[in-house]
Amino acid sequence: MLPDFSRHLQTYAEILLKIGLNLRAGQRLLITSVRTDGVPIETAPLIREVVRQAYQMGSPFVEVIWGDEAVRLARFRYAPPDSFHHYATWHSDALRDHSNRGDAVLNVAADNPTLLEGIDPERIATARRTLLAFMAPYFQNVTRNAMNWLVAAAPVTGWAQKVFPGLSGEEAVDRLWDAIFRACRVYESEPLLAWQRHIAELKARSAHLNARRYDALRFRGPGTDLTVGLAEGHVWQAAQTTAANGVSYTANIPTEEVFTAPHARRVEGVVRATMPLNLGGILITDFTLEFANGRVVDAHAGQNEEALGRLLVTDEGSSRLGEVALVPHRSPIARSGLLFYNTLFDENAASHIALGRAYRDCIAGGEHMSEEEFAAAGGNNSLEHVDFMIGSGEIDVDGLRDGLSEPVMRAGEWAFPL
Repeated sequence: MLPDFSRHLQTYAEILLKIGLNLRAGQRLLITSVRTDGVPIETAPLIREVVRQAYQMGSPFVEVIWGDEAVRLARFRYAPPDSFHHYATWHSDALRDHSNRGDAVLNVAADNPTLLEGIDPERIATARRTLLAFMAPYFQNVTRNAMNWLVAAAPVTGWAQKVFPGLSGEEAVDRLWDAIFRACRVYESEPLLAWQRHIAELKARSAHLNARRYDALRFRGPGTDLTVGLAEGHVWQAAQTTAANGVSYTANIPTEEVFTAPHARRVEGVVRATMPLNLGGILITDFTLEFANGRVVDAHAGQNEEALGRLLVTDEGSSRLGEVALVPHRSPIARSGLLFYNTLFDENAASHIALGRAYRDCIAGGEHMSEEEFAAAGGNNSLEHVDFMIGSGEIDVDGLRDGLSEPVMRAGEWAFPL
């Protein structure tokens, strides 16, 4: 076990509750894993510490929905082929009810990226479509900022050994905890103050971009020449935002990005992913997408191309973009030199785009628009929201406006001072 692990775990839990969720006294808290069956049992040390601190902060009720990788894998291996449209609706009902009330939700990202290797892709795709359909009311609340929510991570053995191959399970988990603590500023002398300063810098970056009012961004680098039109009335967001329940929160720990809404019908060109994508236990590698009139018209992958294709036909919006995010190559996650095989971390190592649903607060007034008004402004709607990385130390980004072009990033780093 890492030296001073218990103390660092307490600090990490404090960051999640005070910087991430900003949990308020009197607020209920639900802890789960939104895209699987619940929080893996292996993450119990962190979950117990979060529960303890949440009650000490005044939460009247903290509920945990547990899951288990072995149980999940057994279903995909042995359940009848026609059974993958079944879903435990109490899980989605709990998330919907919590978010409708404005209660807090902690989503723990602790997936083994290779758990479902060798499983029939049709089983995985059917189960994923079913989950997304039942979760749609909750995801709508997320995109409308109905409540304070957070995605954070804890190691499980399968994930840790993918990041650190060749190590025993215990050694790999220790190494992954260390990497998570570093990425989340746990080792800083004053972690909460370090987070406050970091959030202020990100918000200053987003304010600069909002002032520039670009019509589009152009990404150029090896295998990439992509122009991403920006939605009408787009708003650059970063780190901290305020939910409809009045709580200011930071939805991802860690976070290094500034992000906004692309125009769903104004994306043109070719983009090459610079990192693999873990899609619900299936690893998609070395993939390239071509866009025309905002839609993916061609897609290729070195591994699991079929899974990529199924993602793109989930619904009308899953082949269009819902997010564009800028991340400097000097971010702590990028400097670690690690490939985490986990979107929460890898998206904070590189600029990225997301297929699927756009966040309502990335278009001015979007939280109060009808579906038709949101779409007219360029916002995308989908059951999906899948981030994948397109940035690196070789990528340049330019902001386009009124026929002019100006540098936003050069060689993966910010090209403008604060």
